[in-house]
Amino acid sequence: MTIRSDRDHGQRYRPRMSCLKKLEATVLQMQDPSTGVKGTDQKLNITIIPHVITGQDIVAWITKNMNIDNDEAQAFGTMLVAFGYIYPLQDHKKLVLRPDGSLNRFQTPYFWPVQKWKAEDTDYGIYLAKRNIRKKGVLDAYEQEEYNKLHKWMNHKWDFIVMQAKEQYHAGKARQKADRVVFDCQERAYWIVHRPPVSGWQNAMDYGLDRHIDPNVEEIIYTQQAVMRSRVKSSVSLGALAKYITTFKNHDPFLIPCLPSNPWHTDDDSYWELNAVEIPTKMRVERWSFSFYELLNDPRGRADFKIFLKKEFSGENLAFWEAAEELKWGTAASMSEKAEQIFKTFLAPGAPRWINIDGRTMGLTVKGLEHPHRYVLDGAQTHIFMLMKKDTFYRYLKSPVYKEIQKKAISPAPHNFSNRRPSIDPIITWQKEQEEKAKAAAAAGPVDIKKLMASKLDRK
Repeated sequence: MTIRSDRDHGQRYRPRMSCLKKLEATVLQMQDPSTGVKGTDQKLNITIIPHVITGQDIVAWITKNMNIDNDEAQAFGTMLVAFGYIYPLQDHKKLVLRPDGSLNRFQTPYFWPVQKWKAEDTDYGIYLAKRNIRKKGVLDAYEQEEYNKLHKWMNHKWDFIVMQAKEQYHAGKARQKADRVVFDCQERAYWIVHRPPVSGWQNAMDYGLDRHIDPNVEEIIYTQQAVMRSRVKSSVSLGALAKYITTFKNHDPFLIPCLPSNPWHTDDDSYWELNAVEIPTKMRVERWSFSFYELLNDPRGRADFKIFLKKEFSGENLAFWEAAEELKWGTAASMSEKAEQIFKTFLAPGAPRWINIDGRTMGLTVKGLEHPHRYVLDGAQTHIFMLMKKDTFYRYLKSPVYKEIQKKAISPAPHNFSNRRPSIDPIITWQKEQEEKAKAAAAAGPVDIKKLMASKLDRK
């Protein structure tokens, strides 16, 4: 069963309104004091709730008055619950009518779909803020998630939302307890059906309901996040771009020719041979100092950085970073095994290579390893990366290890471009072969056309 949003427009809206009017007429018949479903006062916890009906009485009334079997009557009752005409008092999270003695109530007409109230984020935020006040900060998991998202997205008017929630909360306390409990149940049932679909299909699955997700919701959320994103002045960004170009200018093969020569333009592969040996070139070593990412991205630079970390007795940091990369980019079959090995080596109490990270990150990482996935170590890996970038990397650049590799680095001599052997285009090579074949055929003497055509026909 697909329940579409109240915000649908166009041709699909008119047939739905006619359907809702038919459902509304049926619900009014069910509420008739003489011929409708019989309701009684029931005690829920310590409060007497008036006009309570059971699921089996609803199914029995639908079966009798609509001349259908029990399965069809239960499906029709579930549709009434899904549209918000009936709401369960006990298992309110599942919008399903149970054909037993479970307690239900008819929703007040104020909250019926025919009223066409728009389920807006502001109203939902006021509702969640009011529940947060009433429950003293203890919300359900999905409510807490939505509360945090709305607080972040509507931070500019959150004071107004909290003020409205407090006013409604104090006004509700002035009612009698039974009326207050009934209204709270009605409001909760309305938002379970009509709350904005922020968190997608997972929320719909939690309530046993295939809900229609507005295709523009994701775009709206992305726009809200983009608006709240911090901006950088154009002068700052242009200055950073100019600094980057100045730094990498001598290492860009499009701006400066490779030394001794570009192997993609010539037949000389000296550039690859120089970078394949144990001792790196001076330009390669110089590139390591540009950023910590450049150092880790070069296998030779990472090996030299390991030597420095070993002398600093902090080699576990880089080892953990590499293990996190292997988990992230490794095969899915070995994910659980690698995660367990990483936990025993780096994170467990008394681990042989225990890493020093803050308690909050450690707790989240250890909890995430109970159900490992590729990105479970992202928080701890980022923490270790920033620690090495801000501290260890700059000490490495000043260390004797880096200065020693700078002295040993090779300085390649420029290639003599006058003796360069340019690569030959394949089309030119093919043309030369055809010319040589033609010359060979001409030197062999006259060609008998009849014999040549007969040989071609025999091949066919």
